[in-house]
Amino acid sequence: MRIHLSSVCVDDQDKALRFYTEVLGFVKKHEVPLGEHRWLTVVSPEDPEGTELVLEPDSHPAVRPYKDALVEDGIPFTSFAVDDVHAEYARLRELGVRFTQEPTEMGPVTTAVLDDTCGNLIQIAHTH
Repeated sequence: MRIHLSSVCVDDQDKALRFYTEVLGFVKKHEVPLGEHRWLTVVSPEDPEGTELVLEPDSHPAVRPYKDALVEDGIPFTSFAVDDVHAEYARLRELGVRFTQEPTEMGPVTTAVLDDTCGNLIQIAHTH
């Protein structure tokens, strides 16, 4: 068994697609119209057949209060692996990304937390 899909709930699929591809560097994998929304996934260009991230609409009534509570408490919704948190932090800051946590060493891992502009905090991390 392996992870095939993971989701991040977004407030606007178009905005999310731009951010996750043009800023974070993911690549669009699937875009299938489903009425008001789309089945919209992105993948890492380093692993195009790997785990897909679904840019899921946050229209369900339970989702926004949950997301708001996580953001209010500074808790990331998910985490993405990077080779070097400091380098990725610098690259993303240059692109105007807002971080709620600068690179921080936590034992064997370094993390930083960014605002994905779609209602989520996202952690980036690398293991030393």
